[in-house]
Amino acid sequence: MNSTFPNPSDSADATLTHPPVWQPVLFAALAGGMGWGIRGQYGHETGAMIAGLLVSLVLVFLMCPGAALLPAARAVAFGTIAMGIGGSMTYGQTIGLTQIKPLIGNWEAWRWGMLGLGVKGAIWIGFAGLFLGMGLGGIRYSWRQILLLMLGMFVLYGVGWWLLNSPYDPANKILPKIYFSASWHWQPDVGPELKPRPEVWGALLFALIGAWIWAGWVRHDRLARNLALWGMLGGIGFPIGQCLQSFHAWNSEVFKTGIWVTLDPAMNWWNWMETTFGAVMGGCLGLGLWLNRRRISPLTESADAPIKPVIEWALISVHVTLLIVSEFTEIRWANALYDPGLIIAFLPMIAVAGGRVWPFMLVLPITLVPIAGKSILGLVYEGHRIGPAAGWFFYGILPVVLTTLAAIWFVRQLKNGIRGREFARRALLINAWLYFGLNYAFFNFPWPWLKWTARTPNAIAFTICVLGLTLACLTIGRSAVTEKQNVQSL
Repeated sequence: MNSTFPNPSDSADATLTHPPVWQPVLFAALAGGMGWGIRGQYGHETGAMIAGLLVSLVLVFLMCPGAALLPAARAVAFGTIAMGIGGSMTYGQTIGLTQIKPLIGNWEAWRWGMLGLGVKGAIWIGFAGLFLGMGLGGIRYSWRQILLLMLGMFVLYGVGWWLLNSPYDPANKILPKIYFSASWHWQPDVGPELKPRPEVWGALLFALIGAWIWAGWVRHDRLARNLALWGMLGGIGFPIGQCLQSFHAWNSEVFKTGIWVTLDPAMNWWNWMETTFGAVMGGCLGLGLWLNRRRISPLTESADAPIKPVIEWALISVHVTLLIVSEFTEIRWANALYDPGLIIAFLPMIAVAGGRVWPFMLVLPITLVPIAGKSILGLVYEGHRIGPAAGWFFYGILPVVLTTLAAIWFVRQLKNGIRGREFARRALLINAWLYFGLNYAFFNFPWPWLKWTARTPNAIAFTICVLGLTLACLTIGRSAVTEKQNVQSL
């Protein structure tokens, strides 16, 4: 079996993959800004997948108009899963180096913290760029190859941790030589209450480099190789976003005059840092993919799916069960097993590469499940904003059932000729409004005409983002679809 798709440079439809540069940059920035801003409410790995999902859908929608359904869904799923891998990295104390009161005025600590955020951001988004590129570059990766790749990444993870993230013995004040979290180097007078956190950026860096070399040079996947670098560049959004928050912390007097007297109490600077990070990383991935547009495969051939459906559904059951148990119980073995991002990505990566059901389930209900669960936990049991019956129905059962039905519908369309662009269009509309709505409820519905809270400005920004994405879905590429339908009706 041929392991590659047709060369995009020889395709008669190649020009269709070249939208104006502003489209992938702008709309991926809107998707990334909203997705990463929403991620802040939901946590590390599974929360980051929201941003990966929205950005991947935007880029497949804009840059792959002729793609077949299954390859397009796989590319989106790869990008979504990969965005969650970097969520294992701790960064709260790294941010602290740039803004906590004892270190305000310490430029050396500020620069070190910003460097750490840049390194962690580059690794985080580098994974997303790499795997999204692997989905779009035309090189067919079998599930066995992905299995071996993931196992190799685990080995490199261990090597990287040993070389760069150890020794770690905070009880005796022994920390790694290159360490970006709270340490006694910056606060020598603080005792055990400093609580330095274990870091894994070095472990993930080695895993990323290994996967990058394998895809880029062993498999000769130039798009994956290049888009990984653009993803790493997009990681600069982390320190850029933090510049806003640290400026606020370092210059509090600026925000006590003028319009800031009214606006500052309603500003969630942490969430603005996240939103800025997401917008920058999304824009960078969009620009990088546009500049490498001639390396995007048309993906016009239907991909194979060697994993049997019964095995797929069994793997879905195992993965979702482990997600729920690890997220919402205190079972230690589950919390330890399904906490690292690489482990969470292991089953999905393999199943997406070899299945026909998994890509659609991952893009719709699987990514949603932990987010819906955290919404129920926050709104029903912690915030007491809605009763259990209504909360479970509106924030859990209804969205999961509807997205599952949508995923099954897309699977059935594999025989009916629906194109990848139409899948991306519809899935983007569903997911953008779904996560916007869940987050709006999490924000306690901060309508702009009511008294402003610390959630209102970000909610307005997310509203602009979701409306922009909706406009793109309703207008871009519609004429081509209408023309095709008219031709088929003749």
